[in-house]
Amino acid sequence: MSGHAGELRRPSRLAPGARVAVVAPSGPVPEERVQAGLDVLRGWDLDPVVAPHVLERHPELGYLAGTDADRAADLQRAWCDPSVDAVLCARGGYGAQRMVDLLDWAAMRAAGPKVLVGFSDVTTLHQAFATRLGLVTLYGPAAAGVDFIKNARAQEHLRTTLFAPEEARVIASAGATLVPGRARGVTLGGCLALLAADLGTPHARDGARGGLLLVEDVGERPYRIDRTLTQLLRSGWLDGVTGIALGSWQECGPYADVRAVLADRLAGLGVPVVEEFGFGHCAGALTVPFGVTAELDADAGTLTLAQPALR
Repeated sequence: MSGHAGELRRPSRLAPGARVAVVAPSGPVPEERVQAGLDVLRGWDLDPVVAPHVLERHPELGYLAGTDADRAADLQRAWCDPSVDAVLCARGGYGAQRMVDLLDWAAMRAAGPKVLVGFSDVTTLHQAFATRLGLVTLYGPAAAGVDFIKNARAQEHLRTTLFAPEEARVIASAGATLVPGRARGVTLGGCLALLAADLGTPHARDGARGGLLLVEDVGERPYRIDRTLTQLLRSGWLDGVTGIALGSWQECGPYADVRAVLADRLAGLGVPVVEEFGFGHCAGALTVPFGVTAELDADAGTLTLAQPALR
């Protein structure tokens, strides 16, 4: 994909009875959490199937769900299965970077558009699906995530986005204005640390020009957030960004300290910035699409999609 954020192809919405595959491209997942997530999905009249290696652990590296080759094979097999309408990531953690280069992008392109849902470490896949497949993806709850299986708001917003996306065209937060104004652009982003980790790699977007950046992180102390934002600024990756929505910053220290860093590093861009937008690593996390034209109103705390995220 070229230097600016262009609109991407929208997959089809889900209908009752749709088959969805649950995969674990990153960290390992406890079986009881997977089962709880499957119960939620079955309650939506979906037909969830679990990829073969979701419950595995890498023999030496316990933070990975199975080997890189197995995690890649699970995702590719699910994506290329014509009976599967959506692929949901069981959790984030770490490891998508290690398997993304093992995917057969030509085969996945040939499989046609379908829905990808995940967040956190899955940022690496969101970027790759944008650049390699040209597809809109959903930065939303993990299918086996605690915040999903125990939170009605997170469930309902994802469900609406999947089944009735026209009802989720206005994504409203209880957020606050960091820098006032309105901006229009194509949504992109994800987890801050992963956006930086992707710099210079084969599947990364080469910048946020023309884009509305939606970004959040977890467990990063303020100086580390500063370091990562500074890296994105110095590399030119943030040049031409039209506006920024900041999600959750859980376990990053007192929010006043985090906010000071965000204001210091981002206000100089001269674009609207809204904070505490309610997506990412937080209870009741909203589902936000990447690859769609939208308007950010930093004063109202709304992101209005030009068209529904899914067809």
